[in-house]
Amino acid sequence: MDGGAEGTGGLTRAEMGNAHHTHDVAVVGAGCFGAWTAWHLRRADRSVVLLDAYGPGNTRSSSGGESRIIRMGYGADDLYTRFARRSFDLWASLFRETGLPLFKPTGVLWLAREGDPLVSDTLATLRRLGVRHERLLRPDLEARFPQIALGDHTWALLEPESGVILARRAVSALVAEAVRAGVDYRAAHVLPPEGHGRLEALRTENGEGIHAREFVFACGPWLPKVFPGLLAGRIFPTRQEVFFFGPPAGDVRFSSPALPAWIDFGEEVYGIPDLEGRGFKVAPDRHGPAFEPDEGERLVSAESVARVREFLGRRFPALGKAPLLETRVCQYENTSSGDFLIDRHPDLENVWLAGGGSGHGFKHGPAVGEYVAERLKGAAAEEARFALSTKETVQKRAVY
Repeated sequence: MDGGAEGTGGLTRAEMGNAHHTHDVAVVGAGCFGAWTAWHLRRADRSVVLLDAYGPGNTRSSSGGESRIIRMGYGADDLYTRFARRSFDLWASLFRETGLPLFKPTGVLWLAREGDPLVSDTLATLRRLGVRHERLLRPDLEARFPQIALGDHTWALLEPESGVILARRAVSALVAEAVRAGVDYRAAHVLPPEGHGRLEALRTENGEGIHAREFVFACGPWLPKVFPGLLAGRIFPTRQEVFFFGPPAGDVRFSSPALPAWIDFGEEVYGIPDLEGRGFKVAPDRHGPAFEPDEGERLVSAESVARVREFLGRRFPALGKAPLLETRVCQYENTSSGDFLIDRHPDLENVWLAGGGSGHGFKHGPAVGEYVAERLKGAAAEEARFALSTKETVQKRAVY
């Protein structure tokens, strides 16, 4: 770097000398991963500054939006089931502490066809780990959920204690709790750090210097923009569309408790019953095209609406002509496999990366934050699947 500012994020020595305070940790990104990381670090008595360019749960973020499913099922994957169970307990504790009813116990229903490997493996894992569940055969499904046209589905797996978190409000509540506990939250646009060795400070777009002993970048789809040489081509932000349809007047069949959240894995579509009158949520889970989180237009296409309507008419016939109440364009930001990225930056010794979560990561925020905080303390063993070295440049999604 020019001017001898290696490892300072571009700050001059004069600016560094004028710093008023050095935090133990600076966390960049106040979404689910970053906010929980800040929360756990503060609980460990670390001084923390939490930074976000647009605010907790904002519309551009992957942690924004109305709702997220929290489920225990992950096929044969014990790792994410254990993370989900731990996170469920921590989410529940947060909601008890705040007095905010931001978890909706809808249950989660996995629709399955004969010989479906993912749902069969999920059933075996839930049995092995002692997670409460029910296996429902087609006659059970037809009796309990007549509003679903099953097609060639022959059975289903129900997680009765799982459900839905009201996402943007949960993130906002979490950040408010972290601030009450002493976290220093700031709205700030952080510029990409530069250099090698030890990072002393970050620079924000308005010229402020953020000084800390360690730094965690948990900024979701912005990670490849902050570290283009390292993560462009290894973190894949994709455009994802969400639709809310209006059930018929007075019809409670598409609200909880009459209908749980549901996953039709074979069709790569999931949905959430009408909560708080927002509408019946339907969202394709297939990865969309590449998407730019700052400047991307967030309008759905007529073709997308037609495809979702076609599915809705087949699976939930009473909603085939339901009015479209609301749409949303967000983004996933997955790694090549879908495994999280939680690792130290290879060139900046006191910088950590935490991301690659969206599509399935929101539910895991509490456990991810706990793991990151433990890694910073040197108290947690490295999980090889989260290592930067495992992230490829070709998408081969294996985690759902």
